Amino acid sequence: MQLGYSFCPNDTFIFYALSHGKVDLPFPIHELLEDVETLNRWALQGRLPLTKISYAAYGRLRQQYVALRSGGALGRGVGPLLVARQALGELAGKKIAIPGRHTTAFLLLSLHTPGFIPVEMRYDQIMPAVAQGEVDAGLIIHESRFTYHLHGLQKLLDLGEWWENLTGLPLPLGAILARRDLGSETIRAIDRAVRLSLEYAYAHPEETLAYIKKHAQELQDEVIWAHIHTYVNSFSLDVGAEGEAAVAELFRRGEAAGLLPASSLPLFA
Repeated sequence: MQLGYSFCPNDTFIFYALSHGKVDLPFPIHELLEDVETLNRWALQGRLPLTKISYAAYGRLRQQYVALRSGGALGRGVGPLLVARQALGELAGKKIAIPGRHTTAFLLLSLHTPGFIPVEMRYDQIMPAVAQGEVDAGLIIHESRFTYHLHGLQKLLDLGEWWENLTGLPLPLGAILARRDLGSETIRAIDRAVRLSLEYAYAHPEETLAYIKKHAQELQDEVIWAHIHTYVNSFSLDVGAEGEAAVAELFRRGEAAGLLPASSLPLFA
């Protein structure tokens, strides 16, 4: 069965054991690693039975997919950052590089600041584009939050901090989805395997490092482990009641703003 996830250290850390035969499953897994916005678009086409996805994209896919309880990215201090070469005034009308229209980052900035001009590009191209003056500002995700200062950029806005102050809830970034047509028994087995894979990584962190570095954008050990410690946490083991409430609130606000369609289906397996 195909499983899509990103090149980022949090995903390769979580799925190392699953992709290297360290976790028992009733069927083999074939992993496909891609940029998260590519995975978002593939999910909108129903291409993969199992996939990492931005929560914003999941908001458009609740009829076809259900989120696993394990393997996701939620938390505090994990938000996308808006960066620029210098302070900007009003953001409306400004050209802002975004990592994709289906990302949670784009949904959050759209909720915070309607009226900006989005310029889509792959997440690792955003900081160079901002530094070179191709856009007014950039919305950065993943390990970029640890390296933007190396490009001579400054932080204008932390959307995670904004969300936490607004709602009191952790920020939902990404989930692992399973197509609902796989059936509840298979989906539960996959969910257990993802949790076991993460538990294996926690127990053998150094074993995962070569695989992580094979795919990481930033190769310094300190950046890799900072990334993992930021984005992999207790919500990754199980989303829990607080995580469920955070996802429901994100979708409620997206629906109220006309940015997401409504759905009454359960959010989690």
